[in-house]
Parts: sequence; C-alpha cells; structure tokens
Amino acid sequence: MKLRIDLKSKSSKEWIDTVMSDFDAFLQDHANCERKASSMAMSFVAKFPDRLEIIPELIETAVEELEHFRDVYQLMEEKGIQLPHQIGKDEYVSQLVEICRNGKEDRFLDRLLLASIVETRGAERFKMVYEALPEGEIKKFYHRLWASEARHGEIFIDMALNYFDKETVYTRLDEMSSVEAEILAKLPLKPALH
Repeated sequence: MKLRIDLKSKSSKEWIDTVMSDFDAFLQDHANCERKASSMAMSFVAKFPDRLEIIPELIETAVEELEHFRDVYQLMEEKGIQLPHQIGKDEYVSQLVEICRNGKEDRFLDRLLLASIVETRGAERFKMVYEALPEGEIKKFYHRLWASEARHGEIFIDMALNYFDKETVYTRLDEMSSVEAEILAKLPLKPALH
C-alpha cells in the first residue's frame, strides 16, 4: 500500500536561494521547527491517550525530532549561532491548522494528515538544502535528515489507516494537499523551512 504523499507543488528555486543566502537564519528556524515537531507528536499522546496502537510510534517520533533539534543546535553552537529568544508563529502551519475540521474524529484524522503533509514538505525542502550545500558534514547531516523526514510523512498516514478506511484517508489527504500547495504559493520567501 502506498503511504507516500504526492505533493501538489514543488518548492521554488527562489526559496532555496533565499535559504542559502542566510543559512544562519535558516538553522535558527530549523531548530525551532524540530522543537515544535517533537511537541506536536507528544500532543497527540496527550490528546488521544486511548489510541494505544499509535502511542509507541508517536513517542519514538517525538524522541527522533528532539534528537534532530539537538543535532541542529550542535551545528549552531559550532557556528556561534544562538537560538532565537522566541519561537515565532509559523504562518504555513497556522493556515493548515485552520483547514482542520471540527469534531473529534474528523479533527484527529486531519491533524494526522496535516503532520504527514508538513513532514513530507520538510523532506522535499531538506533534499533541496542537501543538494545546494557544499561537500562536508552539514551536507551529510541534511542527507540523513531528508530520509528521516520522508519516513515521518509516511508514519502519520500509516497511523491514520489504523482508524479510518483507505478511501477516507486518501480523499481527505488529496483535499488537504491541494490547499497546502495554495498556502505555500502565497507565503513570502524567507530563510525558513516554511
């Protein structure tokens, strides 16, 4: 069974050019994204403690995202870059959250699919970063990260399939992916993951 998401749009060359022109700011944003991703996985555990089939995988995902944060922070330390004092609002994720439906089951499905879309977009963009970087340890790091994020995109679909039939999952995923492409197209370019 296919678990991968086909994104409805590709990130632009202008986006990667913006990232590479201020890579220090990108690292700060990336660190924030990893912290938020770890918190998001744990928020599923807190909000849906009765979903026993997925709790172990959610915990593993949260730990892995926290390890990614640690690794990005280590890169930042080596380059003398501080963490930002605040984690700013992620307009991309905020707009995706707005399209999540109400009602416990609908919202549960939509949040899982949102997580899958965000992770898949992250994987696409980490691949672009990897390809743009010169040879060295940072390039190797982003190569590893790209593979990990792609797997996370699949994990959340797999979780959804524990509770919803395939047609329901993939129909809603297609709808949300279309909106995600529209949101992405309207975002201003900045040296950030989203």
